[in-house]
Amino acid sequence: MTDELLDGFQAALVGRDRSAFAAVCALDVHYEDPLTGPALHGCDALGDHFARLWVAVPDARVEKAGERLSDGRYVAAPIRLAGTHTGELPSFPPTRKAFSVHAVLYCELDPPRERLWRVRAFFDLYDASVQVGVLPAHGGMGERALMLLRGFGLRGRG
Repeated sequence: MTDELLDGFQAALVGRDRSAFAAVCALDVHYEDPLTGPALHGCDALGDHFARLWVAVPDARVEKAGERLSDGRYVAAPIRLAGTHTGELPSFPPTRKAFSVHAVLYCELDPPRERLWRVRAFFDLYDASVQVGVLPAHGGMGERALMLLRGFGLRGRG
């Protein structure tokens, strides 16, 4: 049962159908990832959140990236999300750069254990931002300039 729920959730992430989340998530699902800020509540909010991905990354795809671990109530599912940022978002023009990000979905099933009730996605937002060209790569002049602007100064290597 857990595999079917996770397969359905992964398909919903890139399926461009807001209603797909209702098939695998509890109506009062709570969802968090590094881009949500506070947790999102409900399938509609979840659909709205991923609709922004569908606009920004029309070719988004997700795949299983390892073995899923479960104790019957909680499940951890490693995935890889990839695509190319070709779509426009408010205040964020397309960079036309590809990215590939590994993530872990940490999920709790609802009390009857029939749907996903709480879902947290963990991924490296800085790495994703570097890949699409929004932030500078680690160790380069761009990162040093950014740190200087933030008031951290420059340090010698050693």
